[in-house]
Amino acid sequence: MYIDQINNKKFNFILYLPIPLVFLGLIVMNYFATEDVNVEEMMQLMIDKLGTNLTFALMVGQLAVCCVILLFWVKFIHGQSIRSLTTSRKKVDWKRIFFSFTLWGTFTTITTLILFYLSPESFEINYDPIKFFPFLIIALLLIPLQTSFEEYFFRGYLLQGIGVVTKSRLIPLIITSITFGVMHIANPEVGKLGPIIMVYYIGTGFFLGIVTLMDEGLELALGFHAANNLIGALLVTADWTAFQTHSILKDVSEPSADYDVLFPVLVIFPILLFIFGKKYKWTNWKDKLTGKVHEYKPENEVINTIGNHD
Repeated sequence: MYIDQINNKKFNFILYLPIPLVFLGLIVMNYFATEDVNVEEMMQLMIDKLGTNLTFALMVGQLAVCCVILLFWVKFIHGQSIRSLTTSRKKVDWKRIFFSFTLWGTFTTITTLILFYLSPESFEINYDPIKFFPFLIIALLLIPLQTSFEEYFFRGYLLQGIGVVTKSRLIPLIITSITFGVMHIANPEVGKLGPIIMVYYIGTGFFLGIVTLMDEGLELALGFHAANNLIGALLVTADWTAFQTHSILKDVSEPSADYDVLFPVLVIFPILLFIFGKKYKWTNWKDKLTGKVHEYKPENEVINTIGNHD
């Protein structure tokens, strides 16, 4: 239903194309621009010149602006309500967003504390209230917009658009999950940890795509992604990560990645799917993940769809 609700005669493929072409084009350009550059050194030069907080704000702020542009395009160019881009429900379920945020935020905090307890030599106390609280304000303002853009673009705009064009649920799930992972290919983590980290990025894309299709909306994905980036940025930073922040802790260990990157993809994410599935009583998994997208028939539905502005 999340995809079906925009599958009608008002869907304009020509108007749909500019956003993904421009954004995906920028990803390709960014990748080739950084291919022969030491990203870690480039980041350090920016921090030395502008400061950590301003560098962070500029990096995250780009995607925050993209979020505003995307929502403007959807609402005023497509004439589609933001609600229908977010959910198939009559209104956005904020309880779902907060539940997902709290669940993953709590898990992230607990695991970070356990790692700090088990391996204190791998961390430094980085907390400086004079630097932390300005960063906290920047993070609270920008990170939810940054993560919302990624969700609205990949699990919203692309998932719905490709689903309408292909009349499939599985094809957009595969395409958006892989492109979500590829978007992170220029991150310094990839150069430091190696290509195996892409398993985590693409696996996360599949997890969030499955959540969106099964729950018929973006709410759980929005909450998870916001918690992942916000809580992570506030708790731990490192010299080799995409987010270098005035966080509470700094990871000073030598980074490495092996098959342990499979653990969240093969263990943690399935557990989360089980929790979400039980709580929200998900059924009919096969049809929701691999079935066909049906033509929207308003006489058979009770929700407002594209063309009804919220």
